[in-house]
Amino acid sequence: MPRVHRRTGGPMSTPTARRERTAVVVGGGLAGITAALRLADAGVRTTLLEARPRLGGLAFSFKRGDLTVDNGQHVYLRCCTAYRGLVDRLGADGLVDLQPRLDVPVLALAPDGTRSLGRLRRAELPVPLHLAGSLATYRHLGPADRLRVVRGALALKKLDPADPALDDLSFGEWLRRHGQTPATVEAVWDLVGVATLNATADRTSLALAAKVFKTGLLSDPGAADIGTAAVPLGEIHHDRALAELERAGVRVLLRTRAAELKAAEQNTVRLEGGELLTADTVVLAGAQDTAAALLPDGAVPDQHRLAGFGTAPILNVHAVYDRRLIRRPFFAALGSPVQFVFDRTRHSGLDVPGAQYLAVSQSAAEDEIDLPVAELRARYLPELERLLPAARGARVLDFFVTRERTATFDPAPGTARLRPGARTDVPGVLLAGSWTATGWPATMEGAVRSGHTAADAALAGHGRLPVDRGDGRWPR
Repeated sequence: MPRVHRRTGGPMSTPTARRERTAVVVGGGLAGITAALRLADAGVRTTLLEARPRLGGLAFSFKRGDLTVDNGQHVYLRCCTAYRGLVDRLGADGLVDLQPRLDVPVLALAPDGTRSLGRLRRAELPVPLHLAGSLATYRHLGPADRLRVVRGALALKKLDPADPALDDLSFGEWLRRHGQTPATVEAVWDLVGVATLNATADRTSLALAAKVFKTGLLSDPGAADIGTAAVPLGEIHHDRALAELERAGVRVLLRTRAAELKAAEQNTVRLEGGELLTADTVVLAGAQDTAAALLPDGAVPDQHRLAGFGTAPILNVHAVYDRRLIRRPFFAALGSPVQFVFDRTRHSGLDVPGAQYLAVSQSAAEDEIDLPVAELRARYLPELERLLPAARGARVLDFFVTRERTATFDPAPGTARLRPGARTDVPGVLLAGSWTATGWPATMEGAVRSGHTAADAALAGHGRLPVDRGDGRWPR
């Protein structure tokens, strides 16, 4: 579709065409997809570069024989309005499932091998009463510890995640100061925190933990309702995204790596093949190390500190059994190395009658990320048998592992001062990615918000208003 060039001048003047603005977005993850769509929607001629053969960043799918496999289990919450807005923008709202009400089954193993099932779920009551009934009957904590959790939540609700002082303290230290016990940390705080922050409480910035718990559990009764993809992630983050980008007029170049950013006179991106792309705006929307390598010297304050901005891994263990072991879509585990188990049978296209495909999602997996597959098999299959007695007589049809060694940024205390904003000191060069200063942890929500922020900065002063990320609606 041809673009319309606006013209200026009164009735007696000679119309003059306004030069078409251009942009290059480096990185085809959720941040890059969002920034590219926003810029294209605003009439900016946009090129999106992605080094891999597919879009979606770390939220992607691949084929393993007849199976379609997500690289890891990616969930979102009802409060993730920016990500939900992107899903809607891609026309993929029918490809996701969102719980009508938070419900997390928690299966605990006692030292003697006995099992007990508890649940964390909400009621249709105002905050914080929406979780009071669930905590009152949560069988993995005694009455005194349940009360400690309530007191801790009320104290957490008073914190301001934007307070710089919070970033200097670990969440674990704060919990101890507020009367939390090892039992409450394991059964509640780390149960939620490790999955969302990719670190245990002792290794997490209090500021980020406060953001997660205040937004997800203490802001709105439905904020923590859990959403998952109902199809392989690639159908949303690659197939739908690619179609929508092309429909918006974005030139998408896959298997194309940016080798250098030249910003001396104009912002020019040199590709590995030698091609030069010059644009008014360049958005570096890749991983933090990729962006750091491309940034010109002095582009951000204390740029050398980006090298000290660490990462944290996530391990995913995949097992296909010859029979059905669970009937719930997922559950969490206590008293076991297993953290969360998800049923991926329907999503994967598994075509073996009666078989079930389970994915074990292990965050904060520094001690296991490089273990051989055989060692992980010897570790996790017996654990699944302890948790799920039906597995003891089942045959394992397939077992494999996916590893994301740099899945997220390290959320340790002191992280906030290392996260750069969208703007750099180089005119026209912007940053996006979940590792930038979104105030959110390294989530799909943070990535999408960063893409909006970069696009807002690029479009500032050109008659475009920032997107209202509060309700997730896409600007038109």
